[in-house]
Amino acid sequence: MNSDHPNQPHKRRKLSIDGVSPSGGVSGNRQIDFKRPKSYRPQGSLDNFKRPEGLQGGGQGASLTPATRKKKSFEPPKEAKQKRGWRFWRRNKKDKLPFRERWRNYSKKQKALRIIGTILIILMLVFGFLFAQGYLNLRKVLGGEGGAAALQKDVDPSKLKGEGDGRINILIMGRGGDGHEGADLTDTIILASINPIDKDAALVSIPRDLYVSVPRQGSMKINAVYSTGKASVLNKYSKPTAEQKKQAEQAGFDLAESTVESVLGVPVHYYAMVDFTGFKQAIDTVGGVDINAPQAVREQMRIDGKTYILDVKPGWQNMDGHKALAYSRSRHTSARGDFDRSERQRLMIVALKEKVFSLGTFSNPAKISQLIDNFGNHVQTDFSLQDLTRLYDLSKEIPGNKIQSIGLIDPPHDYLTTSNIGGLSVVVPKAGQNNYKDIQSYIRNTLKDSFIKNENASILVLNGTQIPGLATTKSDELKSYGYNVINATNAPTKNYTKTVIVDMRGGNKKYTNRYLEQRFKTTATGSLPDASINSQNADFVIILGSDQGATN
Repeated sequence: MNSDHPNQPHKRRKLSIDGVSPSGGVSGNRQIDFKRPKSYRPQGSLDNFKRPEGLQGGGQGASLTPATRKKKSFEPPKEAKQKRGWRFWRRNKKDKLPFRERWRNYSKKQKALRIIGTILIILMLVFGFLFAQGYLNLRKVLGGEGGAAALQKDVDPSKLKGEGDGRINILIMGRGGDGHEGADLTDTIILASINPIDKDAALVSIPRDLYVSVPRQGSMKINAVYSTGKASVLNKYSKPTAEQKKQAEQAGFDLAESTVESVLGVPVHYYAMVDFTGFKQAIDTVGGVDINAPQAVREQMRIDGKTYILDVKPGWQNMDGHKALAYSRSRHTSARGDFDRSERQRLMIVALKEKVFSLGTFSNPAKISQLIDNFGNHVQTDFSLQDLTRLYDLSKEIPGNKIQSIGLIDPPHDYLTTSNIGGLSVVVPKAGQNNYKDIQSYIRNTLKDSFIKNENASILVLNGTQIPGLATTKSDELKSYGYNVINATNAPTKNYTKTVIVDMRGGNKKYTNRYLEQRFKTTATGSLPDASINSQNADFVIILGSDQGATN
């Protein structure tokens, strides 16, 4: 037995916490206060603390080996453990076993849960990445700034801005794109028009060499309008930012839309621009297209900097993206040059549409992802995702044989001719440069507003002024929009200053009523202002006032 003094009876030492034995100069019953400031250090062997959490005393049996010292770490109270927050994820001692050994100790249920959880996490990461990538590419494609009221179901008449809004008109333009000569020249210009009520459509080609007058920009071929509008903004900056480049592109689209509207006389609701690369990739993504070539085409061309010989025989054949692009661009060996090329481009659009819907492409997530990824840097539109979804639903109900192909030089509707202006070979209307009256009447009646066509309201036009021929003039104008004008004659009296529209059907033909109110800038009434007027059983009676003579 040990004692502090040979003459003193033995006293049991009181050990401090964690088995620390006090030594010389430290009283046996002295307690260590861990709440003291860090600057406090007790005298004696406690001065030899090597680790803040591992205490080493100097008494017998109290010394610890390095290996033991690691295991004898200070454990905080249970309350402190509960305050660790996220540290509850730290593995316990059992989890420090090798993975294989832990896996053997799991029950079947635990193993199944861990496998399912791992698979779900992987799927979330994969689909999250694909969604993010697809969303970014989709934002490049979809501008979401266009708008066609006819895409809606049960259209509110107040949403219609004027005749033509009963259809969905999309301006499709094709350009070379980066790396091609004349990268922003739109050598393909087609108006795709959809009738959402009768479920039919039409494609109207505009020759790239059509000579047009552009406000504040002068006269030029129509294929240069987009690039001119774009350049008018870019030329303001020495180093345009991404936002300024976007504004320049929008200026190009706006100028192209307004120019096409002035030529065809119908509104443009959306645009879609695709370059050569995007076109080829779209064809290849759906596995090529089937074309029934009306005639043989053979031409040596330069595509992607390489010589390519296009050799197409009459009849059905499948074309990949490369051949389809060459076929759509070929014109030098064709009898009608650019006019034949326009016809082939319309054939290609119909063939692509048929292939896409026959494959159910838009019900195949992999195909959609691939198309969006391919189109990301090569296609621009102002569709919103909601508009595009609705357009898809409409388009899949339109068979290929209900898509009309319209050219402006095909007899008896041959309104254009070639000419030479200032040494430049161009295309102009037969009626005279910038005179599109005949073209507009033809297009409006061929692409008749679906609401006007569906209601087919009969209209009587009366001249209530002293202006000779006013009723005939306004009647012809209405007919050019597809209205059913049954007669144009004089009113019983000639003293009308304001035009009067009388709805004889009490609002049953609401769309026609809306269009007429907008056209004549007045509100329809339900009764005739003069009992002597013979309505001739018309749905609408229009009595023209002198206000129409002023705008004639």
